Amino acid sequence: MKTSKKICSVALLKKQITRERKAGKTIAFTNGCFDILHYGHVSYLEAAKKDDFRILIVGLNSDASVRSLEKGPERPIVPQAERAAVLAGLAAVDYVVIFNEPTPYELIKKLQPDILLKGADWKGKDVAGGDVVKARGGRVEFVKYLPGLSTTNVIEKIKKLCAKE
Repeated sequence: MKTSKKICSVALLKKQITRERKAGKTIAFTNGCFDILHYGHVSYLEAAKKDDFRILIVGLNSDASVRSLEKGPERPIVPQAERAAVLAGLAAVDYVVIFNEPTPYELIKKLQPDILLKGADWKGKDVAGGDVVKARGGRVEFVKYLPGLSTTNVIEKIKKLCAKE
C-alpha cells in the first residue's frame, strides 16, 4: 500500500478496520510520539506487528500532544506530518492515525482494537485504553523494551557531540 494511503482520519480508519475484520484480521494498536525514528522504534513496531494476520495501527501523538507531555520545549523535533509519513513507510505499520489528546484513550474507544500493545517498561502501570480493550474481550500485550534506545537518549548524545565542537 502507498505510504500516503496508510495515514488515515479516524472515520476512514473505522471503515478500514471493519473491512480488515471481515477479512479475518486481528486489529492491534500501539501509540507514541516517534520523534526521531531509531532502531528501538523499528524493533518495537516489528515485534508489535508479529504476523500477517495482525493489522498494526499506530496512534501518533500530534505536535500539540507531544508538547503537553513535558518532553521539553524543543519537542517534537520532527513535525507530525513528517513523523506520520516515516511511520507509514515502515512495512510493519499498516495504518497511522494522529491524535491530539495526551493519551490515546478516546481514540482507542473509537477504534476498538483487539490488542493493545505497549513497551515492556509499561508492565505494572495503568495502560490508557487497556480497560476498553479488555471489556470487549481483547488483551494488552507488552513488547520487549530495548534499554537505552530512546529519542531522549539520541538527543542527549547529539547535544554532547555538539558541545565538544
